[in-house]
Order: sequence, then C-alpha cells, then structure tokens
Amino acid sequence: MEPVFRRAETRDLTVIIAMLADDVLGAGREDSSVPLNKAYLDAFAAIERDDNQFLLVVECDGEVAGCLQLSFILGLSRLGMWRGQVESVRIAAAFRGQGLGEKMLQWVIEACREKGCGLVQLHTDVARKDAIRFYEKLGFKASHAGMKLAL
Repeated sequence: MEPVFRRAETRDLTVIIAMLADDVLGAGREDSSVPLNKAYLDAFAAIERDDNQFLLVVECDGEVAGCLQLSFILGLSRLGMWRGQVESVRIAAAFRGQGLGEKMLQWVIEACREKGCGLVQLHTDVARKDAIRFYEKLGFKASHAGMKLAL
C-alpha cells in the first residue's frame, strides 16, 4: 500500500470531518452530521483561496486514510522567517498503526523545507498523551507553553 498525498477536495470533507470527530475531544466540538454544516463548507472555501493554506489528505487504495492542515506563516521575528503550522492531524481508525502519521509528517517537513521555512510547529492537546509521544519520537520538542482564550 503506497500512500498518495494530495490537496483535499470538497468531496473529501465528509470523511475529514468524521476523522476530526472520531475521538473524545473531537466528538464534543465537531458536527459530523450529513449534510455537512455550512460552516465547514465556508471554511474549506476560504482555505482553498489562501495560497498559504494546504489541507492535505493521504489516500490508501483510493480511500482517504488521513488528513492535516498545513499553514505557512510569515513573521518579522527570526529575520522574517517562514514557519509551517500543523493542525488537525488525524488518521482514520482503520489505518492507524501502519506508519501513515509518520509519513504525513515527513511530507509536511519536506513541504516546509521547499517553502523555505525555518521551523515546523504544532500544538496538541495535553490530554493527547499518545500524540505527544508520537511527535516527540519525530523530533518535535515542547519548547513553548501554549495558551488560548475562548471567545
């Protein structure tokens, strides 16, 4: 099974939203009902229009097996450095444990290198202990304290 990495299309949204909702945290904040909530369609359209956004899906044997969002962020700090921000990393339950997550992050790292990014960053909920171990295994370091303010 050779995974295929590609930009997500509208037809993938139902599967992507189902993956986002397929855990304890996601179940409480996502709406996987069909037809899809218009908010997802609007967000997808905005992502498609933005050259610095990439909604990735990985296919295995023609089936969407994983997804993530990669945002390229340019800042003034660090001499105007580009950075890659990774969000919403998910692997469908039937495909977990096959190394797809690692392959997806390797794809991200290479895409960030090609863009000229100086670093790749991500956030994960502190309750996701397995995810934290996974990212650490790939070389990510918990170098900053993340904070949020719900609005």
